[in-house]
Amino acid sequence: MPRLGVNIDHVATVRQARRTIEPDPVWAAALAELGGADVITLHLREDRRHIQDRDLRVLKETVQVKLNLEMAADPAVTAIALAVRPQQATLVPEKREEITTEGGLDVIRHHDRVKACVARLLEAGIEVSLFIDPDVRQIEAARGLGVQAVELHTGRYADALTDKDRDHEFHQLIEAGRFALNEKLLLHMGHGLTYRNVTRVAQIPGVGELNIGHSIIARAIMVGFEKAVREMKALVQTGTL
Repeated sequence: MPRLGVNIDHVATVRQARRTIEPDPVWAAALAELGGADVITLHLREDRRHIQDRDLRVLKETVQVKLNLEMAADPAVTAIALAVRPQQATLVPEKREEITTEGGLDVIRHHDRVKACVARLLEAGIEVSLFIDPDVRQIEAARGLGVQAVELHTGRYADALTDKDRDHEFHQLIEAGRFALNEKLLLHMGHGLTYRNVTRVAQIPGVGELNIGHSIIARAIMVGFEKAVREMKALVQTGTL
């Protein structure tokens, strides 16, 4: 059964909308752990639109499960990661004008920059994952950099409007996942997963970690954070609430 990674970014989004002190993503992380989260995920963006440097520092001191830092292959953010030392760093693409991450990291196009960042993180003993599209060429490029894991972008599956398109994207994830496992990479998946579509993805052979944020936080507004996480964990593990 996959581990559940809970992305707490959008708790900070609500806080930053008013530039105040609440809601605190550190508190949300504690509630997520009580709800069964196996991983706490956060994205320290270059523009600091939600998670702030303080959040990362405090979370490193308080989170009791694996801390997964999403980050661009940027020297300034890399320096922060090296200082804080989360258990895992997931390199993602980043554009200032995007609402959320759009597509996977192009490891081939940005090879030299990604390679330099990966080398520094690995040297510091931080596990590295690359957030990439379910594309064999990108998986091969990731493997060549010596990373331990890849996180396959599930956005096209999540956004598919027809059963035919959804099935096509699902099988792309299966095939890419099989290739990644054959390349001796740990297999993670995430982006756009919800209470309605996660069960099928959780059943893909070999997937070890699912990272989910927006859907859990949206549900938490209605039912509370701990319960929202607990319900998602049940879907990931058993297929039912």
